[in-house]
Amino acid sequence: MPALARHEQSMNDFAFEFQSETLHALPSGALFWPVRSLLVVSDLHLGKSARAARFGGAQLPPYETRETLDRLATDLDRTGAKTVICLGDSFDAPQMQDMLPQEDLLTLSALQAGRDWYWIEGNHDPGPVSLGGAHRRAMVVGPLRFLHIAEPDAMPGEVTGHYHPKASVPLRGRLLTRPCFLFDQRRLILPAYGAFTGGLHAHDPALSGLFSSGAHAILTGPKPCKIPMPGQAALP
Repeated sequence: MPALARHEQSMNDFAFEFQSETLHALPSGALFWPVRSLLVVSDLHLGKSARAARFGGAQLPPYETRETLDRLATDLDRTGAKTVICLGDSFDAPQMQDMLPQEDLLTLSALQAGRDWYWIEGNHDPGPVSLGGAHRRAMVVGPLRFLHIAEPDAMPGEVTGHYHPKASVPLRGRLLTRPCFLFDQRRLILPAYGAFTGGLHAHDPALSGLFSSGAHAILTGPKPCKIPMPGQAALP
């Protein structure tokens, strides 16, 4: 079954236009580009709990890597993606891939099998990884350019991660906060895909200052939805 058909039958996602391409924001925080059979994820931070335990950081559930890989396996199965781009900070520290449990490494190898897999370097994992796939600082696919951190004077079509954006909406008298995608006419920022990664609110100047008026957020969750970007700056 073609990847696009499988995806449309099984995913509860949000389709939107960016650089004249139809992209799909998945409930998990992954981005799917059906015509390219391309899945994009950012900020997996694999090994976060192991690093925290080793260096005396905050204690996190020890299964965060397993949860992240299980979510990735589900998205790959449902979309049928043939290419994967990991937008940096895939691992929580340099050489962290060498410290992951063997079971997790085997799972990751199985996910890579039969797919073109690209690791974009991040600030947590700047060097090449010792796993399968190709390592890039940035890469271009059609009208889109993929890298880890947004550039101030980005050309149209920039797709990044790094900031772990989140946004809130009122719901039944309280605020519901979710990781989110942020986009305007020229740039798109993905939410963190990894479990227990935290986030930066979209109204923070570090994020709002990157976007022009008319920017939007897409909240992740069981039913992704689009809202105006909170606190966006009115840039030309």
